[in-house]
Amino acid sequence: MPMKPRFTWTLNLFALSFMTSSALADDWPQWRGPEAQGHAKVTSLPTSWSETENVQWKTEIPGRGWSSPVILGDQVWLTTAFEVEADPAEAEARLKENTGSQEVTVLKEVRLHVVGLDKATGKIVHNVEALTKAKPQWVHLSNSYASPTPVLEQGRVYANFGAYGTACVNTKSGKLLWKNQELHVMHENGPGSCPILWEDLLIVHMDGSDKQFVVALDKATGKVVWQTDRSGELNKNPQLKKAYGTPLVTDLGTGPLLLSNAADWLYAYEPKTGKELWKMPYGRLGFSNVARPITGHNMIYLATGFSKSQLFALRTNGTKAPEIAWTYKRNVPTAPSPILVENLIYFVSDQGGLITCLDAKTGELVWKERAGGTKAWGSPMLAAGKLYFPDEDGSTLVLKPGKEYRLLAKNQLDGRLMASAAAVDNSLFIRTDKALYRIGE
Repeated sequence: MPMKPRFTWTLNLFALSFMTSSALADDWPQWRGPEAQGHAKVTSLPTSWSETENVQWKTEIPGRGWSSPVILGDQVWLTTAFEVEADPAEAEARLKENTGSQEVTVLKEVRLHVVGLDKATGKIVHNVEALTKAKPQWVHLSNSYASPTPVLEQGRVYANFGAYGTACVNTKSGKLLWKNQELHVMHENGPGSCPILWEDLLIVHMDGSDKQFVVALDKATGKVVWQTDRSGELNKNPQLKKAYGTPLVTDLGTGPLLLSNAADWLYAYEPKTGKELWKMPYGRLGFSNVARPITGHNMIYLATGFSKSQLFALRTNGTKAPEIAWTYKRNVPTAPSPILVENLIYFVSDQGGLITCLDAKTGELVWKERAGGTKAWGSPMLAAGKLYFPDEDGSTLVLKPGKEYRLLAKNQLDGRLMASAAAVDNSLFIRTDKALYRIGE
């Protein structure tokens, strides 16, 4: 149940204008915010908080899931999974299909839910069972069955659970409007790619170890409008073909373009038809990538993923594949996305909390500092002139952007922090593995 309030409630050069016309400036309708760049529109946010400080409400979320909160109007939405474990004999038999050596969870059944909360009080208003899957694929112990962040528009929330299916729920009534369980790949580690909206299409990555494609569903019905297979040559090892990226629709001066990061290749598609316009190889192995592309200064910034991630700054080139302006190869994350603030780009390493600041135009190192932490999964956010970096240990670092490292606070909550935060109404919304918090002064 929500806890009672204890305190008083009180770059975009390539803006994602193609996202949805109903999204308001102070809403957070998708992963990484209204423009998918990690920038919030709020003017004030707390610098410090804890379990007993600046918590407006705290609501325990049933089930298990790592999806980030999305917000529109007076509602907050996320996803969760209710798991029924397989018995040891069944789990052992099914794991013979596993081509890797990952530590995984094997289930007898999973029930996938879409959860809506009242933004003002934290009360759970809707808890909708959207999909059920018997004998689902296993997921990595660091992942969940409900990791992809849903996407919102007026009256509807769209939740993608990878190979387990996609569903659409009416945000007012909580009624399930449609579901699609026809698309299948072998994720190996579970789902991770977030869906996006563009015009009347819901676009999803499906990059497994067996098949790799991008698909667009009719947002009104859930039926497939187009499906495009990845065309780039991949490593023969199935484990090196998978990816967990989220696409970005942008305009590089020639109309809307779907930037789609997959294993070993960055693709550009025509979002209306799925036609491949160009592709660019990473030049070295890059798979299981999660970080979302960002844009600015006539460039695309992209982290390439395992085995050793590198950061590309790609200079746009009209309708042709971009050219590499610079690369940076040290402590580049595979999961947390980078963030661009004016002429500087920031990112945190996967392990150990090493934060790096680069000149966004040249790639030159400005500073790097080990700020502490265990492992970073969530992506950073810029809000009210401050940078927020989450860590799995439940802490969030707050930094002042600039050419000198300046740590403002380190804040601790109970539980693990696997999701990215959202910020609206001068409040911070943080999901741990235990609860969803609204943080505000």
